[in-house]
Amino acid sequence: VERLRGGDYDVVGLARDGDLAATVVLRIRSGVLLGRDTQRFNDIGDESDASLITTFASRYYLSGGTGRTLQATRRASRLPGEILIPANFDDRELVEDILSDEAGRRIRLHAPKKGTKVRLAELAADNARHALEDRLTALEQIEDRAEAVLYDLRDRLDLKIVPRLIVCFDISHHQGSDTVGSAVVFENGAPKKSEYRHMRVRGDWGNDDYRSMTEVVSRYFQRRVNEERPLPDLLVVDGGKGQLGAARGALDDIGVTDVALAALAKREEVIFRPDQSDPIRLGRTNPALHLLQRLRNEAHRFAVSYNRKLRIKRTLRSDLSQIPGIGPERQKLLLSRFGSVRGVRAVTAQEIARLPGISETLAVRILTYLGS
Repeated sequence: VERLRGGDYDVVGLARDGDLAATVVLRIRSGVLLGRDTQRFNDIGDESDASLITTFASRYYLSGGTGRTLQATRRASRLPGEILIPANFDDRELVEDILSDEAGRRIRLHAPKKGTKVRLAELAADNARHALEDRLTALEQIEDRAEAVLYDLRDRLDLKIVPRLIVCFDISHHQGSDTVGSAVVFENGAPKKSEYRHMRVRGDWGNDDYRSMTEVVSRYFQRRVNEERPLPDLLVVDGGKGQLGAARGALDDIGVTDVALAALAKREEVIFRPDQSDPIRLGRTNPALHLLQRLRNEAHRFAVSYNRKLRIKRTLRSDLSQIPGIGPERQKLLLSRFGSVRGVRAVTAQEIARLPGISETLAVRILTYLGS
């Protein structure tokens, strides 16, 4: 990097290929490149460059929360005066205002148009392309290994076909309430997050995981049958014989007979199959077992995070709903922008008043009711 008369910059580069994208931040201080940071994105579909940059800016510059917290202040103190971005985005001015307020000085985000800064932007874009190429190469190697693992899994579980499309279910609740189910999908041994689904359990089953599992599996497969979508080759449940029986009963009730089933039990990490009294035991280092564990853990994570989200939303909206003038839309706006009631408490009335439809008077009332 050429010296820039002692300039301080963050230079952001973006590259994309199909459903994958990468951003790179070149951290230049006193005209010298000190390092770079990389972020990767999956399943981006037709998301625009501006939308990706919005997501990047939120992750990279605002992930520690906003306001005059210690973490935010430390972060802001390390920021340069200029952040060069590959394209403008809708929330650019808002991000500028937040970072400038935290730093106590002007932080400018802009897309350079000419001169040395354009060359820096091109360098950042080249770095992003290299990072994305590295990612694509790694994925190709993973796919080659995954192929062998899938064949091994077929043999170990005595399946009729190689399970290229696998769905795994888990149930999560909090003391019998806010019960939810998750369905995560792996295709060719890799997560396919666009196919992930979560749902609230409608039945009042309390702590009965078996009935909840029956409902979730039934709803998931009934919808796929109705929509004439491809069915998974293998259904995996987090649990033992009870959860396996519940899933099998759900498939029988809707007439699905060509989907293989398996259950992965915690602790001993053994695998149960229908009509087999003895579990299948794979070595702890067996890649086929590792694949099932990744599925199970991902289904558990997805269910727990959705359950937690529902509980937090219910609790937080209950808190915010006590404030005069804060209806459902404003509650949603506040939580979307600041993440939590704690996040709202941590900011100033001026920051809250920047949100559409909220005056400074109302912002002061919000902080007063929240005890800030």
